Amino acid sequence: MAKKMGLGRGLSAILPDVEEVVESVEAQEADKAAVVPADAVCEIPVGEIDPNRNQPRKNFDDDALLALAESIRHSGVLSPILVAREGKRYTIIAGERRWRAARIANLETIPAIVRDWDEIKKQEAALIENIQRENLNAIEEAQGIRALMDECALTQEAVAERLGRSRPAIANLLRLLTLPKKMQSAVIEGSITAGHARVLAGIASREQQANLFAKTLQFGWSVRQLEAAAKQSPEKKPQKPKAVLPVEYEELTERLRNATGLKVKMEGSEKKGKIVLTYESADELQRLWDMIGQE
Repeated sequence: MAKKMGLGRGLSAILPDVEEVVESVEAQEADKAAVVPADAVCEIPVGEIDPNRNQPRKNFDDDALLALAESIRHSGVLSPILVAREGKRYTIIAGERRWRAARIANLETIPAIVRDWDEIKKQEAALIENIQRENLNAIEEAQGIRALMDECALTQEAVAERLGRSRPAIANLLRLLTLPKKMQSAVIEGSITAGHARVLAGIASREQQANLFAKTLQFGWSVRQLEAAAKQSPEKKPQKPKAVLPVEYEELTERLRNATGLKVKMEGSEKKGKIVLTYESADELQRLWDMIGQE
């Protein structure tokens, strides 16, 4: 599978350089009495930190967390997490996996950078951190972008600018949220890829969409095979509703039927339409001919 590209803007745009962080840690170790400067790393009790309710990443692999916890037991948390002060507690902006693993490893404190950021900055940082670390699937990424737009009243253009993406790329991601829940779940679980999901999201017919989704799971189609199947199965265009003639036109239809002795059908509107006379024998046609000839 092709490696997912990171965002145009990195965390360096909103976080201090790693060297600056390391220097701040060394400064604290050298002089415990020194005042901790802004954006420096602090050791915060793990129990005083809460996960972010708007965390874009919803699924955490248990085996991966256990492996990270074992690494932390031996080497500690090498990269500080990012938190925001919420009264007497802290909310995670970026680094929830490290915080969860630190709890499993029974650490009392965890290195963290404290930031006083508004909701837009918090959401932006959480998205960037997760996307760049490739921890998000396409659905979680789309849900994170939608949450950022809804809670911070941002347009697609504004989100694209903040995240270093093109507006069409953001629009294509958001289209995945129009898929039925079972198809979104399939992306999250890895049963289908984001490429499959994009093809399915482009199919307007729900019936055709569900049929091709089922066949993709059944036969293990690649994205190209799904695309080919979608092209070979033309969507049924919805039929236009027939115009309803006024009630008085029913009387005209009945008069024509009585006068000609034929089946009569009227279609159209008051301005435009057609009258269809149906004969079922030579005698009926001759009778109509004689009637017109007399007129």
